[in-house]
Amino acid sequence: MKYFVRFLMIAFSVLFIPFFGYSQNTEPQLKQWNAKWIAAPNDDGMGYGVYYFRKNLDLAQSPSTFIVHVSADNRYKLYINDSLVSLGPARSDLHYWNFETVDLAPYLRSGKNTIAALVWNEAQYRPESQITLRTGFILQGNSAKEEIINTDKTWKCIRDNAYQPLWGYFAASTGQNVDMNKAVMGWEKQNFNDSAWSNAAELFDGKLKGAGDGFGWMLVPSILPQMERTYQRIPVLREAKGIKVPAGFPAMKTPVTIPAHSTIELLLDQTYETNAFITLLFSRGKNANISIGYAESLFDNIAKYGMRKSDRNIVAGKDFSGRTDELISNGKMDQSFTTLRFRTFRYIHIVIKTKEEPLVLNDFYGTFTGFPFKQKAVFHSVKDNKEIQDILNIGWRTARLNAFETYTDCPYYEQLQYIGDTRIQAMVSYYYTGDDRLARNALNLMDHSRLSEGVTLSRYPTHSTQIIPPFSLWYIGMLHDYWMYRDDPQFIKTKLIGAREVLDFFSNYQQKDGSLKNVPYWNFVDWANGKGWFFGNSPIGSDGSSAILDLQLLLAYQWMTQMESKMGEPVFAAIYQKKANQLKQTIQHKYWDAERGLYADVVDKSAFSQHTNALAILAGLVNEAQLHALGEKLLTDSSLTQCTIYFKYYLNRALVKAGLGNDYLNWLGVWKNDIKMGLTTWAEISDIYTTRSDCHAWGSSPNIEFFRTVLGIDSDAPGFGKIKIAPHLGILTNVSGEIPHPNGKVAVSYKLENGKWKITIQIPQKTSGIFIWKNKNYTLKAGSNAFLL
Repeated sequence: MKYFVRFLMIAFSVLFIPFFGYSQNTEPQLKQWNAKWIAAPNDDGMGYGVYYFRKNLDLAQSPSTFIVHVSADNRYKLYINDSLVSLGPARSDLHYWNFETVDLAPYLRSGKNTIAALVWNEAQYRPESQITLRTGFILQGNSAKEEIINTDKTWKCIRDNAYQPLWGYFAASTGQNVDMNKAVMGWEKQNFNDSAWSNAAELFDGKLKGAGDGFGWMLVPSILPQMERTYQRIPVLREAKGIKVPAGFPAMKTPVTIPAHSTIELLLDQTYETNAFITLLFSRGKNANISIGYAESLFDNIAKYGMRKSDRNIVAGKDFSGRTDELISNGKMDQSFTTLRFRTFRYIHIVIKTKEEPLVLNDFYGTFTGFPFKQKAVFHSVKDNKEIQDILNIGWRTARLNAFETYTDCPYYEQLQYIGDTRIQAMVSYYYTGDDRLARNALNLMDHSRLSEGVTLSRYPTHSTQIIPPFSLWYIGMLHDYWMYRDDPQFIKTKLIGAREVLDFFSNYQQKDGSLKNVPYWNFVDWANGKGWFFGNSPIGSDGSSAILDLQLLLAYQWMTQMESKMGEPVFAAIYQKKANQLKQTIQHKYWDAERGLYADVVDKSAFSQHTNALAILAGLVNEAQLHALGEKLLTDSSLTQCTIYFKYYLNRALVKAGLGNDYLNWLGVWKNDIKMGLTTWAEISDIYTTRSDCHAWGSSPNIEFFRTVLGIDSDAPGFGKIKIAPHLGILTNVSGEIPHPNGKVAVSYKLENGKWKITIQIPQKTSGIFIWKNKNYTLKAGSNAFLL
């Protein structure tokens, strides 16, 4: 059977091979580019370096439009007449190298104009998510009018030798060491004299994907907007050593003078975690050393306790440890430093050591950055509203800090787009914003990451290989989520070929009964602690099988059966349905322990977990008569391996399906504990003392469930074409809210008055729905619906 499936996959894939050019939810870019990739002359482009490119342009009048396409390797910042207008490119890989499209007209004027770009290559020190070929920069005008500034050898270029990497491994990136004595100052300014700069070297032609043989960067248009950049002050000084700091610093622009021959330390507190480009303005202080350190939290006592954390709000007696940038002052007035990439922090530790002359710290501030999501979801409750809003606000902040050009697992340590995290993050985006651009980008990247054997990488983009097979199955779940909550079936249809290859990978490790055996690579499930669990892997039985892996595969078969039957190929739907039926029987026979009334993690029934039983409920193995009892055991049986904050997404969904959704407000202990301990974003694991990361968006599931579970708003058909409203209000008696919908918004209100519930439900045009209240169904029509029950 497996070979027949592979044959069909190959046959159908041939139908989708493009003849020329490339289109990804955008018009095909068929016009040939004539701009050149350029670089510094006599530079092999393989090492760490910061480079500046400039070109002057004379215009008879300011244009109404002036559209260009721009990209670089690794990264660029584009300036027009001193103004920063674009940052990029959005990260991907060499086979789909993004370019941004920018209208320069608002920044251009009649007369002389200056186009300047900062391009940097972190080479071997680059972030784990950064794929690279070599240093390069390209700018292509959209028409003959704009092509006068195409990159070629008429552009000027220089390397800034002030920059060196500050070594110390962070998957997110390393720090910067900048000697201002060597820095090129004012390079982006219109009046800067670049006559001593060399002409840029031409590398090769810019080629759109499909327009050449595939050598170099295969350029595609980014589907993402420019990231948000918002001025952000740092409000609080927590400690100052060696100096008395003037009132107002750092919340306001307040100069601080550090005397000669001094060493001072400042501990600043943003009061919440953030992502920001840091800017330091300073003067004088020849050869003074400035160290800027960034940390999510302080540590109790590193020498005694290692990297243990406690209350994040307390600083007294704690140690600072974090990534740093270091500067050396050149002694001139009005020096300026801005980080190349954003830094993640709550606390900033500044250490300044002056030499022969004082240094003046003129200003210090941040520029918040992130994907420009706009919150559209609203939740309001008369009872416990502050506690609920705190949970929602912290979850939303966590989600935002993990959304840039990709979703990320954490902004501080890794900035990698892991499928397991991203599935939950995308759902937060759907419910909170209705903006699916970052989710589509994630699905594209995950599809691109598939290896020839069919499995996806666990994270992408990445310049090293990591494979977590269960995450490939969650990728199929993420496709199904998008299909159900966004009205874009054609996009998902293009992904079915890859999803079939994922399932074909798993077929190589299935036994005759459909159960998986000895699946290779890292089979991460959750950072749980329990019998048989090791480094995130769930228990493996003596026969090489795992109930959790079998259940994830069963869910994937079920999702694929639905998608194939509606928009794919009926033959695949039939195959996957048959495989699902077989695997369902196998799991029931192999792992069900009738004496305990639970599903075991392994065939010898020596280990049990919330994970296995939650997935069994979600996969439909549990009949109606057993559902409630099994759900209660998930809550009360402490012998079960417990889900961490991440996997509670699946646990809580299972509990709702088991009929316990009215208790949702009682399941939020881990989130409430984070708040008590001063966290302003959700920690990676449930043990907040030993957690590495203080900001993991896989913990933001309440930002889904307060709307999907409590208010009861859910999709009941592909594309959210039908809406199901099934609230689980618990003790709440006056609650309302709304979420965005592909056709508008869904709004609900529930209010108990004089023993009767006054309920209003608004659903968009072009939709229908069902309202479920106390096991009775009510039909919903487009527009406003009112009930008194």
